[in-house]
Amino acid sequence: MGRGRHALLLARQGFHTFGVDINRDAVHEAMETAARAGLTVHGWCADLTIAPLPVGVFDLVLVTRYLQRDLFDAIKASIRPGGCVIYETFTAAQLAHGVGPKSPDHLLQPGELRSTFADWEEVFYEEVDAPEAVARFVGRRAFSA
Repeated sequence: MGRGRHALLLARQGFHTFGVDINRDAVHEAMETAARAGLTVHGWCADLTIAPLPVGVFDLVLVTRYLQRDLFDAIKASIRPGGCVIYETFTAAQLAHGVGPKSPDHLLQPGELRSTFADWEEVFYEEVDAPEAVARFVGRRAFSA
């Protein structure tokens, strides 16, 4: 969740908002900023590889500018049937810009985000190289049969 930029936006739009970040100060700041604005943002300071996301509880998961591949399955499992994911992060083409992440661990390969969610209904997908090189995916988890 970082310092809450997107969490605050969602809370302003009426979403019951829950944010997670490993940085305690960032979580605290986001919750304080929300409170000052008369909003509620529930924050959780956690390492999601140790304390996993709950299963099947979220209608929407938003991930921006973050890539940790070992969390893909947990993110997918945390979304209710019919719920959505919005995911945007840098691709390997960002290296040509000379700014941003440098490690391949933090850069998507071409088509990787789309293939990660291949079993989801694709609502929107794009990969762009300018002004930054990012992949964006919006998808819906199928309803249970």
